[in-house]
Amino acid sequence: MHATTEGPGRDGAVVAAFFDVDNTIIRGASAYHLARELYRRDFFGLRDIAFFAGHSVRYFLLGEDVRRIAAVRSRALGIVRGRTVAEIISIGEEVYDQVLANKIFPGARALIEEHLAAGHEVWLVSATPAEIADLIAGRLGATGALGTIAEHEDGVYTGELRGNMLHGEGKKANVLALAQERGIDLARSHAYGDSVNDIPLLSTVGSPCAINPEPRMRLHAVDAGWPVRDFRRRRRDVKKDVRTGVRGAGWAGAVWAATAVLRALRRRLIGS
Repeated sequence: MHATTEGPGRDGAVVAAFFDVDNTIIRGASAYHLARELYRRDFFGLRDIAFFAGHSVRYFLLGEDVRRIAAVRSRALGIVRGRTVAEIISIGEEVYDQVLANKIFPGARALIEEHLAAGHEVWLVSATPAEIADLIAGRLGATGALGTIAEHEDGVYTGELRGNMLHGEGKKANVLALAQERGIDLARSHAYGDSVNDIPLLSTVGSPCAINPEPRMRLHAVDAGWPVRDFRRRRRDVKKDVRTGVRGAGWAGAVWAATAVLRALRRRLIGS
């Protein structure tokens, strides 16, 4: 499915395309690479490794738990408490230039460009940190981004979350609010995602499409009659990205920093 050639909608309404980021636009988890760089710069240490590794094991054995998610979220936000937004953005720019730029799916980039050429707004919608989502959006020429917001005052992180993590129904709620604010015609708009967690987002628009879908998302898309596109080039890439999606799903209720840290810690602990 390609972007249509139509421009603004009826009565001046705006047509938009909403993209999930991880495994939709970028291979793997963007926040993982940020976390790896934060670890290299001593943002967190061995005690954090033990804490997050322990919760990782409990998740896989027992599933999600509200109290456990809250504990992970609090500990993760503490990692950036007292750090400046400018510092995180600077690190994010380095991570993008050195790593993420090479992980953009060419097919996803082309699709974004098609929508922009058609006069559509393009928004990235992700649970990844708002600073990183904004950075990726800017580099891709997108209209803007919606991401999870770590609270900050006078340019310094407080260690608290502003609002909720942009995940699942959170994506849907934020897109509905954005549509009302900007006059976006959702019935004529498009949305793309790889995970079942993106179903609420894709269900808000008239033209949903599954990109690089994990198995459950593929089944849902086929059942719902949604188009499916796969930008992964090799079977090995598909298996790798499915594993990434499974790991990411484990931290559905945690804030972006917890997701990133857990990915980094797991790789470090198993020596991969």
